[in-house]
Amino acid sequence: MRVVIQRSRNSSVLVDNKVVGSISHGLTILVGFTESDTSEDIDYMIKKVINLRIFDDEEGIMNKSVLDVRGSILSISQFTLFADTKKGNRPSYINALNKEQAIKLYEEFNQKLSQLLPVETGIFGAEMLVKIENDGPITIAIDSKNK
Repeated sequence: MRVVIQRSRNSSVLVDNKVVGSISHGLTILVGFTESDTSEDIDYMIKKVINLRIFDDEEGIMNKSVLDVRGSILSISQFTLFADTKKGNRPSYINALNKEQAIKLYEEFNQKLSQLLPVETGIFGAEMLVKIENDGPITIAIDSKNK
């Protein structure tokens, strides 16, 4: 499982020119899955995401988590996180989990996460326009296989 986390002031996702999810303060997370991912990977990633200290404290030091600042999450499915670019110029997505299995893991991730924080999402498999106001900018990539 891979995620790209961006600290965000405002983020939204549009499908067919309609906002289907938006947050005003928190994290925008791009989420991708591969064949070997399980519920254990999801639990690991949730713990990392919600406890990652990338928000400023009163002295301007990144010492607070999204939980500490009472932020929200915008979760976007992103199979292209598993793009393989070793050969040629056209990425291969053979390492991305197939749609039927990936949607189950994505829904599990969002359901578990929403028990801890407000979570907004895009629409799995839809053509989405994601608008991210990256605060900092702070962008962090995490792979559950690199513990």
